Parts: sequence; structure tokens; C-alpha cells
Amino acid sequence: MCERNFQEFGGNTTCISIENNNMIGVLDAGTGIRNLGHDIMQRELAHNFITIAFTHFHWDHIQGLPFFEPAYSSDFVINLLALGQGRMVDDLEGVFAGQMKREYFPIELQKMGAHFKFMLADKTDLTNFHGATMSTCKLIHPGGCYGYKLQVEDKTLVICTDVEHKNGIDPGVVEFARGADILVHDAQYTEDELPKYRGWGHSSYQQALEVAERSGVERLVMTHHDPAHDDQFLAKMEKLCQDRLKTCVLAREGMELTF
Repeated sequence: MCERNFQEFGGNTTCISIENNNMIGVLDAGTGIRNLGHDIMQRELAHNFITIAFTHFHWDHIQGLPFFEPAYSSDFVINLLALGQGRMVDDLEGVFAGQMKREYFPIELQKMGAHFKFMLADKTDLTNFHGATMSTCKLIHPGGCYGYKLQVEDKTLVICTDVEHKNGIDPGVVEFARGADILVHDAQYTEDELPKYRGWGHSSYQQALEVAERSGVERLVMTHHDPAHDDQFLAKMEKLCQDRLKTCVLAREGMELTF
């Protein structure tokens, strides 16, 4: 959304950058990656490679790649990574080449300019993701989705952007997030809205709060806002959630967290 009443929390789809020692890793390539790409081009990074890891391949998590400025520069190596056992996707290059066919976009993937590497790993962890140890957790979401945990020394970040809890909170998600410094968790619906969207693969604010409480995380960031929820609605929900858990916030466009 780019309308006036959607400016505080923002309307871009999911893209999270993780910076460590002047190295940048990225999680998902939603439309937010366009601004990230512009920022990267203004900086000098420690390395010329960028790894983009994907939770899953729904449009809102991949549609920004054709607008990622470093992808048009031969100076960059871009690793596209799908980590996690039992993924439904078996042709990673085909996913991105398909959305950039001539019928859909003027520049084809092979002609963008950067050096692409396609990394489809049928395993649960990776020992070096731009200086961090990465592990995954399979989530309930149509088409499959994976949560990611990144650990650097004694600090832990857990990201579960698209997750549905069926028949109560998923204990696997609670354990995956156990003791994290920051948990980024799906919170698309209110409890009243949730029954209308069973099977859509998303959570309520209350479910995100419960996961945070049960897993003992320090900070909760709620994300994947419903496009129908404007700034006024989201600000109200944030206050209600903070009445229950003071250390929670709703994700905002350009939000930076240091830990």
C-alpha cells in the first residue's frame, strides 16, 4: 500500500537484511529489497557477495528481485539460498527465471548482470551465513515455509514470517524460538478475523504473543501486516499488545534493530 494512511508501518512486502561486520545477508526478496539494493550501492561492503535466503516462494516474498539494483552489476555475486529439508521446490533457478520471462518483465534473469549462484540445500542448518550460524524449522503454510534462526556468539535472531498454528500453538515453533534475543513472528489477523482465514497460513496477534511468552524471548517483532489494516488500526493493535507484553512492537518500514 502507498496510500497516505499506510505510511507509518509501510506497504512493502517482506525483506529483512542482516548485517554483521559490514557483511549483508538478506532474508526474502519482497518489494522491500528495492530500497535495500539502492542503499547497498551507496556503500562499500566487506565482500562483493550477497546471500539471499528464502523462507518460501509465494509472490510477496520473491517479487522484488527484478528491482534489486546489485543484481544488475557484474561486480556482485548473488547467492540465492533455500535451506531446509523436504522443500517442495526442486528448481531454484526456474523459480526466478519464470517470473522474469519476457511476457512478465523486460529483462530476463540471465541478462541481469550479476553472477548468480543457486543453492538448494536439503539440510536444516548452515555453519556460515555471512558470519552467522543458520538453522531452520518447518512451518505450517500453504506450499511450505521455513523459519530461520541466526546465531552470532551468544546472540540469537529467529524469524517466522509466515506461520499458521493449528490446534493450538505449534510446540516446534516455541522450541525453535526458545530464549531468542529477537523473535520476528507473523501476526496478520486479529482473533476475530482468524477463523475466516483458516488454511491461509498466518497467525493472529494473540498467537504471536503466546509464542513469545512461552519461548521466553527478549523482544517480539510482529510482521506480515494485513493489507487492509491501516496505520491507525495497527497503532491501536500495537498498544493493546504492549499492554500484555511490553517488549513487543509491530514491524515498520526501515526498522533497524541492534543486538
